[in-house]
Amino acid sequence: MPRILLKEELAPKINLFKIEAPAVAKKAQAGQFVVIRIDEKGERIPLTVADWNREEGSITIVVMSVGTTTHRLAQLDAGDSISDFVGPLGLPTHIEKFGTVVCVAGGFAVATIMPIARAMKEAGNKVISIMGARNKGLIFWEEELRRVSNQLIVTTDDGSYGRKGVVTEPLKDLLEGNERIDRVIAIGPSIMMKFCAKTTQPFGVKTIVSLNPIMVDGTGMCGVCRVSVNGTTRLACVDGPDFDGHQVDWDLLLARQRTYLNEEKLSFEQWLKQHKLSPE
Repeated sequence: MPRILLKEELAPKINLFKIEAPAVAKKAQAGQFVVIRIDEKGERIPLTVADWNREEGSITIVVMSVGTTTHRLAQLDAGDSISDFVGPLGLPTHIEKFGTVVCVAGGFAVATIMPIARAMKEAGNKVISIMGARNKGLIFWEEELRRVSNQLIVTTDDGSYGRKGVVTEPLKDLLEGNERIDRVIAIGPSIMMKFCAKTTQPFGVKTIVSLNPIMVDGTGMCGVCRVSVNGTTRLACVDGPDFDGHQVDWDLLLARQRTYLNEEKLSFEQWLKQHKLSPE
């Protein structure tokens, strides 16, 4: 069973896990994900690969505790094992020398954008990164992202650190500036990616987003992760997760993500009750 080599708290409710998974680490690339299951009674959830070490045979994932499974995962520690760790899944992000690439990360998606920004810089691009969070306390990997970027802009919703506002504001400033922007990669909550795509569309700059619909098997068999892109049904697990943000039916995606909100809430409440825990 895959073993946890390292656990580190990056911010409140956000934990880093380094997992012993040599077969996955051998082939992992930027933009791909894994599907994990904590035990034989657990649900399968997709988590993006934040980093890998081929020599060590490890995969790094960053997890925010929002529901039953992610809270259960947060209770594990180094030395513990999980039942399933399947991957790498999905198509890797397309990397080439485009010119100037803006990488935009909303919330804990900085963990997802990191390997992409690194790969884009290694390919010879000028990388401008924008990372945003609700407040200073939720910011992590700032220096790590700065090291793989030519320029880093930090925003917080409440203005407690960096520039006050949301990530689309500096993105629009860059698009309106004198420097040509050749590509934008935007990763984060769906609503954030939607508005990043809306921001770039008038400028005609191709914008790649990493979609996060509900997913079960991760291999294209169940069809749960279907999304509409340019009027065609695509499967995020095998056709993505990267898609052209200007072609995504965002309203459909957002509606499908809300399908099981009541069931997810009930599951979490029952788990808290079972373990005699209080909501945080």
